[in-house]
Amino acid sequence: MAKKPKKPAGTNKVCQLKITLLESDPPIWRRFLVPCNIKLSELHYVIQVVMGWEDEHLHEFRKGSVAYTVPGMYDLPGAGKPRNEGKFILQDILASPGTKMTYTYDFGDGWEHELVLEKIMDYEGGQLPVCLEGAMACPPEDCGGIWGYYDMLEVLEEPDHPEYEEMQEWLGNNFDPEAFDVERINRRLRRLFR
Repeated sequence: MAKKPKKPAGTNKVCQLKITLLESDPPIWRRFLVPCNIKLSELHYVIQVVMGWEDEHLHEFRKGSVAYTVPGMYDLPGAGKPRNEGKFILQDILASPGTKMTYTYDFGDGWEHELVLEKIMDYEGGQLPVCLEGAMACPPEDCGGIWGYYDMLEVLEEPDHPEYEEMQEWLGNNFDPEAFDVERINRRLRRLFR
C-alpha cells in the first residue's frame, strides 16, 4: 500500500455508499459509510478493505468519460489523461443520492464495481468509515476475473476434478464463497483509519 490514509478532518456529513461487483451472481456487495469529504485516494483504501481486496494492483474511479487514479500510474492511448484522485473528494463527484461511478480494480482481471451514493446524512459521531452490511466473499486476487472466479468455484464443487487439489492448496481449506464478516471488516477499517 501507498501512504496510509488519515481520518478526514471537519467531518459533518456522511455518505452512505453501496458497492457491487459487476457480473457477480449472486451479487457481491457492501454498504458502508464514509465522510462526504473523503478524498478518492482514501476512498480507494476503504473499498479495498470492505470488499476484501489486497491492494496489489492498479485501480481507477470513473464518472462518465473522466478517470481518477494515482498520478502517473498508467497512460492509455486515446483515454485522455486521468485526474489525480488525491485532489478530488467524494462529494465533488457524487453530489446527490442516486449518482453513480465505477471503480475498477486490477486491469488484468478487470474487477469492475458500481459505486452508488444512496444517502447523505448528518454525522452524529461514531466510527468512520464503517461497513454496515454486505453479502458474499470477495473473490481471491489473481483468479482470472469474474469468469475465472466462477470456473474456480465449479472446480471446488467437484472433488474428482483434476484441478481440485491444486485449487484447495492455493485457496486453503477455509474459503467459503458465501462468507461475509462485517466485524472483521470494521476492525480492519479501525486499524487503517486510526
